[in-house]
Amino acid sequence: MAGSGERARHWQYDELPGVDLLRARYIRKSFVRHTHEHFVIAAIADGVEVFHHGGSDQYAGPGALALVNPDTAHTGRAGGPEGWRYGAVYPLPGLVAEIAAETTVIRGTPGFASPVLEDPYAVGLVHEVLRAADEGNALAADTLLRVAVTRLLRLNGGSMPQRTPRGAGARAAARARAVLEERMTEPPTLERLAADLGTSPFALLRAFRDAYGMPPHTWLTDARVRRARRLLDSGVAPAAAAVAVGFTDQPHLNRHFTRIVGVPPGSYQRERRRDGQRPPGRKNVQDVLLGPAVPSAVWQNKPHVRTYTAKKVENRTPPSSVTPSESGSP
Repeated sequence: MAGSGERARHWQYDELPGVDLLRARYIRKSFVRHTHEHFVIAAIADGVEVFHHGGSDQYAGPGALALVNPDTAHTGRAGGPEGWRYGAVYPLPGLVAEIAAETTVIRGTPGFASPVLEDPYAVGLVHEVLRAADEGNALAADTLLRVAVTRLLRLNGGSMPQRTPRGAGARAAARARAVLEERMTEPPTLERLAADLGTSPFALLRAFRDAYGMPPHTWLTDARVRRARRLLDSGVAPAAAAVAVGFTDQPHLNRHFTRIVGVPPGSYQRERRRDGQRPPGRKNVQDVLLGPAVPSAVWQNKPHVRTYTAKKVENRTPPSSVTPSESGSP
């Protein structure tokens, strides 16, 4: 990335368990349709990010946040030739639910209502979380993260509906997903998958897109990258992780991993090991217990069908960059 002017760091901080961190500047970068197990809270510093979400393109510029709920399909690209620069935190659903229960009146599963929120104050909070993590200031990082999530939930939060498969098409999509998850390294063809489920290929394709926001082959690539991340996090070498999840070889993994995560798998793994997140030795794939490739059905939400307009808030005062106490009220 160095020669192109693009740069990215994707890492974790020991004192913020369950939270991924990212700083990036992208110019020609384009993220393919994918999902996250985490929430996405991306604070735009410069330029404009365009991401397809809920059936339409969303635009987030300086002072705005791109907000994506777990297991929600979306893309990402620059909105102009200058690219975009941003910082992001990716908290797990459990952490967000814990914060929501303590600081908001949201009941049920919390989530963001709009994918774009214009709030320079919250943008500043996100960047302060990243700075505190960089400096090893655990108290500040944890405090500011909780303040930021609370503020965003109060301004743009709500209870997400739990979706259960209804109708033959939805049930077939759920069963197809389970088959692909189980047979990740040797998936069936669409025709074979549909026949085994007692439906037609195009009926299954439509039902799967309706349920998960992407066709089965795109979902499978996304799921493979998720599982590869778990293997890399556990110390498995990228080449071994590639084969274990069904990619042909490491270059095949590299291409898809970079288009979804934003950094190559080698860089991703080195950052975790550098920050003391993982043991120094390599592990075999057989030593790693693989969990489900995706979160529970509670986050299998159909993409929003309406186009959201960025919400604006009155408080535009940037947060203090000195101590968490100065930004202690969301």
